Amino acid sequence: MNVAVIGTGYVGLTTAVSLALHGHRVIGIDVDEEKVKQLRKKKSPIYEPGLEEALETVVEQGTLSFGSSLADEAAEAEILFICVGTPESEDGTADLRYLFAAVEELRLLQQHDPRKRAVVVKSTVPVGTGDRVADLLREFASVHVVSNPEFLREGRALRDALNPSRIVIGADHAEAFALMDQLYERLSAEWVRTTRANAEMIKYASNAFLATRISFMNELSRLSAALGTDIEVIARGMGLDSRIGPEFLRAGLGYGGSCFPKDTIALLQVAKEQGVSLGILEQVREVNRTQPSWYVQLMRERLQGLVGKRIAVLGLSFKPDTDDIREARSLPVLAELLEAGALVSAYDPVSAEAVARLYPQVRYAQDVYETLTDADAALLVTEWKDCVELQWDRVKEVMASPVLFDGRNAWPTQIVKRHGFTYCGVGKS
Repeated sequence: MNVAVIGTGYVGLTTAVSLALHGHRVIGIDVDEEKVKQLRKKKSPIYEPGLEEALETVVEQGTLSFGSSLADEAAEAEILFICVGTPESEDGTADLRYLFAAVEELRLLQQHDPRKRAVVVKSTVPVGTGDRVADLLREFASVHVVSNPEFLREGRALRDALNPSRIVIGADHAEAFALMDQLYERLSAEWVRTTRANAEMIKYASNAFLATRISFMNELSRLSAALGTDIEVIARGMGLDSRIGPEFLRAGLGYGGSCFPKDTIALLQVAKEQGVSLGILEQVREVNRTQPSWYVQLMRERLQGLVGKRIAVLGLSFKPDTDDIREARSLPVLAELLEAGALVSAYDPVSAEAVARLYPQVRYAQDVYETLTDADAALLVTEWKDCVELQWDRVKEVMASPVLFDGRNAWPTQIVKRHGFTYCGVGKS
């Protein structure tokens, strides 16, 4: 099929590449002409494992191209995906300016070329947005509006796009479902065929529930620290219950990224507009906001103050295998450490430059061991492989004091203790 993807950010580029890999003829449209030039050179503007290699493959095969004009370069498209950003506004609502600007472009395209098309909203949007888009395009009987939310995990996005856990399609016409069936015929996954509003709610509810699991375990980790119990053992025991399962039960410094923080507050705003209180979700956000402060206070107590202490921070992106620092837990951690008077060095394999623009007073090292040299304590914030799988004899040799704060419960507890380190995890005895 001929497909156009409007917006070549994280979701748009991954969607375009995955559809091209499945044999569709895809064009990615973006108003940023510099980004378009970069993509035409087969260079990905984002770090995502396997994405640039796949991009190079499909561009060379001719199944994926890029342009900046929807009317001039994507008129042949039977399916048009809207994958533009919906950032958080000052009041917490989703900013839909870019989405409705894309819809206006689609209206102009349809006026000049009134062929049958499906307009697919893949951007994460408040419930009811798809119906608003459908109202704006109602004059065109040949246009079907579909909600098709994404469930991509950063660091595994291409894999998730090629092998989705489920395909959720919201539409109001059999022909729209048929077009999406044809588009995704090569994918093997559970399907949910429903209304646009239900599809939009599934996306928000999924992220809110996963964020709830994380914050529940993080709140429980505080009690576990006070009681002297081990949150990892507790999580394992809980996860063996088939009604609970093991996913998203790891305690740590909290969640970040472009989805959970933005989507939870957007859902709260939708509920507020409807006069509905979501007290659990409000507490989820509060626990996540305060978890870094709680852990830095624990560090302060264990080190008998942070003034003048050299702290090595390992990992800065919000999770491994991505360069995304949006809402990364490293940011409030760095702010707290610096405010407490600590001397901070930091390392991240891909995100150091972006964080350095926000915190230039931190010393950024080229590798883990340089970061750890002369440190009074090390703090693991993001569990990158080269931050977790360390040569512990060498670590002990270069550090001034063998003290480890494991903000992700990812270091091998018994091994580091055998090497003579003082170890402090999150909610671990």
